[in-house]
Amino acid sequence: MQYFKVTLIRSGIGMPKRINGILQALGLHKRMRTVYHPVSPDIAGMIYKVKELVAVSEVDYKLSQKEQHELRKPPKGYYVETSVEEAGRI
Repeated sequence: MQYFKVTLIRSGIGMPKRINGILQALGLHKRMRTVYHPVSPDIAGMIYKVKELVAVSEVDYKLSQKEQHELRKPPKGYYVETSVEEAGRI
């Protein structure tokens, strides 16, 4: 099953009530929040109405919140770019 991955990029503050209502119906309450909806003409029409505020992609499966969190985490540890001795010689 195909899904729309919808992320709210720009805030709905200052938009007409109708636009904010569409964002609420899509489940987008905060910026950078991502929701998944099955591909359907109804959802596509709602996304089309707020296309300036959201980023949309079509994916094959939904990710859970935990899976999304794991994808966004930076790698553990640190990297040494130069040693102290090399930095002193430059």
